[in-house]
Amino acid sequence: MKQTVALFALVLAQSLSAEVTGNASTIHASAATVQLVPANIQQKSDRLGWDEQIWGQGKKGDRQALLKAIDNSLRYLRSPQAIAAYQQYPLREITRDRVWRSLVRFRQLVINSRSPKQLQAAVQQEFELYQFPAQNGKSEVLFTAYYEPIYPASRVKTAEYRYPLYRLPPDFAAWTEPHPTRAELEGENGLLGAKSRLHGRELVWLRDRLEAFLVHIQGSARLHLTDGSIMTVGYAGKTKFPYTSIGKELIKDGKLPADGLTLPAVLQYFRQHPAELNTYLPRYRTFVFFQPTNNAPPHGYLGVPVTAERSIATDKSLTPPGALALIHTQIPYFDRQGQLEQRTVSRYVLNQDTGSAIKGAGRVDYFMGTGDLAAKRAGVTVSNGQLYYLLLKKAVDG
Repeated sequence: MKQTVALFALVLAQSLSAEVTGNASTIHASAATVQLVPANIQQKSDRLGWDEQIWGQGKKGDRQALLKAIDNSLRYLRSPQAIAAYQQYPLREITRDRVWRSLVRFRQLVINSRSPKQLQAAVQQEFELYQFPAQNGKSEVLFTAYYEPIYPASRVKTAEYRYPLYRLPPDFAAWTEPHPTRAELEGENGLLGAKSRLHGRELVWLRDRLEAFLVHIQGSARLHLTDGSIMTVGYAGKTKFPYTSIGKELIKDGKLPADGLTLPAVLQYFRQHPAELNTYLPRYRTFVFFQPTNNAPPHGYLGVPVTAERSIATDKSLTPPGALALIHTQIPYFDRQGQLEQRTVSRYVLNQDTGSAIKGAGRVDYFMGTGDLAAKRAGVTVSNGQLYYLLLKKAVDG
């Protein structure tokens, strides 16, 4: 999902927002400031690198999904885009070739290992772990999540389907700044229609304004059309404005409390007060344009598909694109009663996406997958944890 925007940023509590902004303000993508700190894996938790989801914990695991995600990163690393990115990357110890060899070797270990313990032991023996330092000197990272929504839609405007997603205008590169705001492009009620300068660029219509807005936030969607077909849309471009958190705006106006604020709470507020959409959605001035993606899976900024629970989005100015990483944090899961509960996980992931709300070394957005269940889990994913990048030890790497 190119230019993915974390759902958590939509509902971000003011205190956490200040913490993230502080981290971002002191870490910049230059050789003088970007640093990696070696992490002694032997001194970390015994569960670090113990990735049970590969084998499924008694259920079908996602080994094939992990291998596919690795292959997607390897495909990216063969591209001219990757060559150019790593030529400009400020950390000399992280090269495209070293990232490539690390992924190839890790892929072999995933195939050959028969248990979380066996893979963990091999990683400890052959790989070095690195972290980006945060502003406060701590190693904790703030984790949030995003997903690909599924919504009903129509290829034509009807009395029910009234809220359009727009294609990128052919002359967009020539638009002068400041760009038109969201309200100027679609109207405060989202129904500017023929009076909009975007008239004629409608790609598809949705029946729910809030759902159309969430497609802008997520950057892609899978749409069930009224003719029975399925259409997928993805990011094509956006106007240039700073990110605005709608959740933070609601907190500022005293509409919702900061404590315990989640995406479901924000959605419930707007379902109960639909007229407030006209007040708050225009405050998110950025406007996103879309293109059909021919039923392709959602793609990250590397131009390759992102994989549910194996792809992450980070600040692309800091982190090595396509690289192997290890997260240790809490992720919500449904229990047997259908209730969400937090579970501590240690999981190998690939750095394959980015987002305009993901700034600084202390932020990670975790791709949860597609559909309603992924949406429910993503909406309450807010946790601190650790993020490590894995590279083969030089003795192993040769």
